[in-house]
Amino acid sequence: MRITLPSRLGFGTAPLGNMYRDIPSEEALATVDAAWENGIRYFDAAPLYGAGLAELRLGEALARRPRDAYSLGTKVGRLILDEHEDASQRDLGEKGGLFRHGLPNKIVYDYTEDGTLRSIEASLKRLRTDRLDTVWIHDPAVDFHGDRWREVFDVAMSGAAKALTRLRDEKVIKGWGLGVNRIEPCELTLDRADPDGFLLAGRYTLLDHADALARLMPACEARGLGIIVGGPYNSGVLAGGQHFEYQPAPPEMLERVARMRQICDRSGVDIKAVALQFSLAHPAVAGAIPGASRPDRISENLQLAAAPIPAALWDTLKAEGLIAGNALTPSGAEATSASA
Repeated sequence: MRITLPSRLGFGTAPLGNMYRDIPSEEALATVDAAWENGIRYFDAAPLYGAGLAELRLGEALARRPRDAYSLGTKVGRLILDEHEDASQRDLGEKGGLFRHGLPNKIVYDYTEDGTLRSIEASLKRLRTDRLDTVWIHDPAVDFHGDRWREVFDVAMSGAAKALTRLRDEKVIKGWGLGVNRIEPCELTLDRADPDGFLLAGRYTLLDHADALARLMPACEARGLGIIVGGPYNSGVLAGGQHFEYQPAPPEMLERVARMRQICDRSGVDIKAVALQFSLAHPAVAGAIPGASRPDRISENLQLAAAPIPAALWDTLKAEGLIAGNALTPSGAEATSASA
């Protein structure tokens, strides 16, 4: 597997960019410290998250940690400019308004080779480091670019993918891929380039996995590529929240989650444990990066990843048509080790 993580759970830093709420800096830094103290050694960032805020906070929190002791990833495709704009009015596609509490810096799309190199240089400064391990091309997909997405994707392949392939071949980075919420651009990338894996958010979860299971996961497994699952709780709806796909969850989705929760409650199992372990069970998955904005969420995620789940619960979810009948699940009551 080309993309690998030092631990099965990593840390997704979108919440550090003030996702959904204005998070005090002390709380954000304490959350990164909690991740470190609990053995997490992969940290994933992006310029988009709070218009650079998440990278700044992560860089500050990791500055006193030995660089060889952790793995670091970020994304390209958006440049943060030293110009102000109204954060609540940014065009972020399906993520509109998500980082309205972030920095007011202007965000512009740039998937060219030059833009990719400039983005990496700026991220290195914000992250206070001299190197990145993994770089993801961020969101060259329909949910952000509408009818133009294939045009944007072509630029990403001729620009960003070319630059990142060269950096990998020169051993400047260890690997690259796409960081997306859709499987179609991942499939096209397999035809057009030589990625090392994908960061797939929200598409291999309890609530949405059929297409990835049938198409992308086998293709990646056959080529030895690793998938990192982002958003295993589907924007929070599987963790007691009201958001799905970064927006208020529709009634039918809330009803589906309620049915799953009833089955989990009958077995005395937290639905969050089921959601997290489901995302980790497929052999093509290198790990998952649930986000956290509070220190106590870190240890909770680790406990959820190790919680015993009876095989009968998975059977019931399949029998009720709530997950695919051929979905891979943890065997028996064995839990997935978060530190493996």
